Amino acid sequence: QVQLVESGGGLVQAGGSLRLSCAASGRPFSSYDMGWFRQAPGNEREFVAAFMRWPDGSTYYADSVKGRFTISRDNAKKMVYLQMNSLKPEDTAAYYCAAGRYGSSWSSDGSYDYWGQGTQVTVSK
Repeated sequence: QVQLVESGGGLVQAGGSLRLSCAASGRPFSSYDMGWFRQAPGNEREFVAAFMRWPDGSTYYADSVKGRFTISRDNAKKMVYLQMNSLKPEDTAAYYCAAGRYGSSWSSDGSYDYWGQGTQVTVSK
């Protein structure tokens, strides 16, 4: 079992920055692929970014956030982060941290077994 708790969401003006954090507890953190997803009202949950487990270490981003968002992880602290810069109103959503080990697609929410409760990000014009 893995428990995930997100934090760092809030209200920010367009062009601003936020850093989301996800604290994990449970099984060896380094053995999990970690992802960030988001869901806006009325929309399906969508992939944002992923950081593959050790020793791979590859990162992946949705085209909509590439160049603006950065995912990172600290295996010793069991933390994963999402640095969000140049935020846009369309980034407004609830952001979820997810962990998985056996998924076949890093961008599919079906590849992740554990989810946090989410943190709200609201970007004003």
